[in-house]
Amino acid sequence: MVDAAAAGNPRAVARLISLVEDAAGQLREIMALLAPRAGHAQVIGLTGSPGVGKSTSTSALVAAFRARGLRVGVLAIDPSSPFTGGALLGDRVRMQEHATDPGVYIRSLASRGQLGGLSWAAPQALRVLDAAGFDVVLVETVGVGQAEVDIASLADCTLVLLAPGMGDGVQAAKAGILEIADILVVNKADRDGAEHTYRELKNMIALTGPAASGQEWRPPVRKTVAARGEGIAEVVAAIADHRAWMVGHGVLDARRRRRAADEIEQIALTALRRRMGDLRGGDLIDGLAAQVTAGRIDPYTAADRVVAALGTG
Repeated sequence: MVDAAAAGNPRAVARLISLVEDAAGQLREIMALLAPRAGHAQVIGLTGSPGVGKSTSTSALVAAFRARGLRVGVLAIDPSSPFTGGALLGDRVRMQEHATDPGVYIRSLASRGQLGGLSWAAPQALRVLDAAGFDVVLVETVGVGQAEVDIASLADCTLVLLAPGMGDGVQAAKAGILEIADILVVNKADRDGAEHTYRELKNMIALTGPAASGQEWRPPVRKTVAARGEGIAEVVAAIADHRAWMVGHGVLDARRRRRAADEIEQIALTALRRRMGDLRGGDLIDGLAAQVTAGRIDPYTAADRVVAALGTG
């Protein structure tokens, strides 16, 4: 299956991502086989509040990269219902123009309650697309707003989309977008207020640029009308400029090492939580809880004993 995915077979890619989502028993073996083949794709994240045009912008970027002869993978993260657990998985509906293109693979992932705008399966699904030979992978986040910053640790380049009428400059600063954005995109630039939003962002970047933040890369601001493909070429050029800067300053390798470190940490924490669940099934944690409640020990001492049990279990 891994060989078939690496050869570009979309069914094999789909099956591997399904195994990732299901946390299948073969997952460790699959990841071991994928590891030597991965590490080549350029990962671009798109985030922003609902309604700014993330899916439409993603579709426009797919068209732009395909025009350059690049194979493109898309991971579209859709929110899961906190009540039913279901997800519409509707972001790809806006990308139907690429449905028959063999050089494009689009996959929706449910967030399954994961905070930060991503799915827990996103890093491994990204690895599948990378190993399958896609040149560019676009990751479109849920669109939950101010807490949606996990994409910055997953992507090589993070695009933050805004639109006129979606809040003033104070709202933008409060959302933390100047910290996570590599490129700022004012979409729906044909609407009233777009120029005002553009100027506000430019002014804020001037105040919090390299001199203030210690960063050498100053996020450029681009205006687009993604529904008509306007301004997309300028965004693609900005992505290329950012990649060239990262390569020249050693930032790209550092980001990818940090991404790998985050992935290792999440896998390790998942294993620890599973073992914690095993401990909860016994008497240790209940007994410690009774001692904490009675005041015989403090919760830190109890936690130390749990950690010690995890280390010797």
